[in-house]
This record gives sequence, C-alpha cells and structure tokens, in this order.
Amino acid sequence: MLLKTYAAALQGIHAELVTVEIHAVPGVNFSLVGLPDSAVKESRERIFAAMRVNGFSVPHKEITINMAPADLKKEGSAYDLTLAISILAATEAIRTTHLDEYLMMGELSLDGTLQPIHGVLPIALCAREAGFKGIILPLANARKAAVVQELRVIGVESLLDVVRFLNDQQTIEPTAVDINSEFMLGRQMTDIDFQDVRGQENVRRAMEVAAAGGHNMLMVGPPGAGKSMMAKRLPSILPPLSLDEALETTKIHSIAGLLEKNQSLVTRRPFRSPHHTVTEVALVGGGNNPRPGEISLAHNGVLFLDELPEYKRSSLEVLRQPLEDRKITVARNRLSVDYPASFMLVAAMNPCPCGHYGDPTHVCTCTPTQVHRYKDKISGPLLDRVDIHCEIQAVPYSKLKELQPGESSETIRARVVAARQIQQERFAGTGIHCNAQMTPKMLRRYCQIDARGDELLSYTMNKLGLSARAYDRILKVSRTIADLEGSTTIQVTHLMEAISYRCLDRQTSL
Repeated sequence: MLLKTYAAALQGIHAELVTVEIHAVPGVNFSLVGLPDSAVKESRERIFAAMRVNGFSVPHKEITINMAPADLKKEGSAYDLTLAISILAATEAIRTTHLDEYLMMGELSLDGTLQPIHGVLPIALCAREAGFKGIILPLANARKAAVVQELRVIGVESLLDVVRFLNDQQTIEPTAVDINSEFMLGRQMTDIDFQDVRGQENVRRAMEVAAAGGHNMLMVGPPGAGKSMMAKRLPSILPPLSLDEALETTKIHSIAGLLEKNQSLVTRRPFRSPHHTVTEVALVGGGNNPRPGEISLAHNGVLFLDELPEYKRSSLEVLRQPLEDRKITVARNRLSVDYPASFMLVAAMNPCPCGHYGDPTHVCTCTPTQVHRYKDKISGPLLDRVDIHCEIQAVPYSKLKELQPGESSETIRARVVAARQIQQERFAGTGIHCNAQMTPKMLRRYCQIDARGDELLSYTMNKLGLSARAYDRILKVSRTIADLEGSTTIQVTHLMEAISYRCLDRQTSL
C-alpha cells in the first residue's frame, strides 16, 4: 500500500511543501529516508508510544517512509503528527478520503497530546499556496495560523482528535481570527512616550529626523544622560506597521518562537536590545539549524546597541552588509537562506571609558590615548553607515524638576507620518520606502542642491575629510529634513542641520 500525507519544511522565513510517502508490505522493519535529522528519526518511538496509549496497534509490517524532496533537510519534531497519520492510514485505522485535503504538523507527547511548534505562519501560507483546503495543527498554534485567510485552520489537542476528525467521527470548528480588528487594536499607543523626556531638544529633533527618513543613528554622551530612555521611545514616533509589514514581522517571530501564547500577530514595531556580550550568530542569525538573529527580529523596527564600543569588533563588522543590503544571507553546507533585516540601527556610547570626556560637570580621568583607543573600537566604515551622529549632554536639575511634560510621541509621530507619506509618493512602485534606502540614481534625482549648497558641501567635505558614503548620508538626511518642512527642494539650512549630525567626523578631523 502506498499513501501520501503532507507537511512543510522551513527555509528562511518561508516554508516548502514536504510530501510524506509511506509504503507498507508484510514484514517487520521501519525505514525513514529523505534527509531527516535526529529529532525526526526519534519520532518513531514517540509515535509508537502514542499509538499504544490511545488503543492503536503498532503495525507489524515492513514500513518505508520517504520525505520528499529528498535533498531538503527536515528538522525538528514537528513532523510527528504527519508521520503518525501516515502509519495509521497504512494500517487502515484512518480513512484516506481527506488526506490530500489537509497539511498536518505537530509534536506528539508519549500520551498522544500535541505540543505547539514554531513557524506556523509560514507553514500556513505554504498550505494555502499549495492549494490545500486546510491545515491541522496543535490547538495552541491555531490562532497564530488563523491570520492566513481562505484556509481552514483545525486546532486539535491530541492524536485521537485527528483520527476522529479524519474519520468523520468528530466535528471540529475551524479557528477564526478577525485580523483587521486585532491589527487595529494592537496598534494602539503604549505608555512609553516622549513626553516623559525632559530637555534634550537637540536629541529629540535628531530622533524625529531619523524616524522620518528611516536613518541609522548614534548618540554620544555621558552616563545617565538619557540615551537608553530616548532610544526605547523611538518606536513610539515611527509610522504604524502596515498589515503587510505586520505579517512579515510575525513570520520571523513565529519561526524564532517568540510569539506569546495568545498572540496571533505582531502589531507594533519591534525593539531589540541585545547585550554587548551577544555572539555573532545570535546577532545576525545562523547556527547548525539556521534561525533568525537579532537583526532579523528587529526587521521593520529598531535595533538598539547600547555601549557600542563594548561589543566585539567582529560582531559589529558583520552588520555592515545587512545595513546596506537590508537582508542577511546564512550559508551552510547543504543550504543557503536569506533573512530580511530592514531595521533602524540606533546605538549609544560614552565619549570615553570613564564617560565624562567633555562633560563640564565632571572631571575625565582618561588619558588622550585611552580616549582615542576607545573611539577606535568602532571602525570608520561602520560609522559611515550611520547617518546621524548626535551629541547628548546631561540634563541640568532645572530641566529635571519641570512639571510641564514635553511634546508627546503622538504629536511627533504626526509629523513623521506626513514626511513618510511624501516619501511613499516619491518612491511609489520602486520598492523603496524611505529616504535612507535611496539608490545612487535616486540620490542624483531627488537630492539636487543649488550653488550655495554645493559650495557649503564642498567646503565641509574638504575640511572634515569625509568619504563618499558620508556625502551620500548628508544628502539623504537633508532630503528628510526638507520633507519634514514640506519643502520640495533642499535648502542651505537643511544641509547645515544634516552636517551638524556628523559630530564624530568633526572630532576626527581636529
């Protein structure tokens, strides 16, 4: 007897269809082929134990199971349910009528209950694209998969429930999620707001410009000046996630297993803040079984690196390629996967090891050599990829005691959204979403400057010894500042503000 059931294998943030073929003839043997890993091979013991506990007899046959395509590696315990149903169908314990209508995945406990799995959203999308009527998953995963429209999501608690459902002995209502209402509800503002920030008008302005154009940003200032506090509030002034962005972000978090129990959709822009001891693999993704790293988990959101010079230089250098390409490619022996990594990099650092270099209220205890060595921990090519360098000073007591709240995130976000709308109309149909993503060709078209601006920029380039990449960054930031003011052209004042955001270049040139 030859039967087929269906599952899916994760490849990056996508899933590919896996056909499980089973051949059963008289004999006593069990063979599992098709490039399964150790966890898949161990499914035999889990499946047979679950069958015995639920009253099914273990087949005394020669069983050969092939997981096609054979050159695609199958990893994890999520194939338990698919393999179990194949074996039960081969022993005629299940009708074969509905086997080609559903894609099935789930991890089996020894008593036959189903445990949740990772990556259900891309698996559900794969099922819909392959034309299946529905998908059968553990009940704990049902809401996460139900965001995929036009697909029946059957959430089950045990192997016995699946058998009864396929034999038409039990009716299970498909899980439904009102994706639009859930999406709109989740987009509501949080308690984290810029109105809690006292003073720091120059940094608030720099963050508004960064948010409006999607620019990377570095804050330099003494400990306790509010760098981390303001970085955490940056997502509150970014434009709300679109539904497409929310689905793409949810796919990544689903694969990483970071969705909360009852969460079906990521509705707010991610904010990731890995510790400076993070490894390269944890930062960019990979591993023996490739998984998305912090830069992919920050996709469509913010990656915040506090105490930037404390990170290993090798970890920082691997950021250079994804900052340019907005994706990361993880290559292994048998496969190569791409993870999206379109994030805003926001970093913070002290001006010196003790943190008080240039602070008028504290004495710096560092030698010039120590200060120079500290700043040299960040390479020039990485700094070139940061559009905005912003100096931040400690807030004086007179500002801290003010009772009048600062400008709210909602007010700032309204200006940011208006500037982003201008950019969306400018780049419509190009795949570019904000000024920070402009190509050199777009730069020449949309960032033209007059004679006065050209003279100013020429003097700045020669005086500071800026690179060609820094020149591009200044023009992109100038375009964003002009968009915030509703100006169709880049004025000298816009250029001057953009140049003022290159403080580390100014210090290097002295």
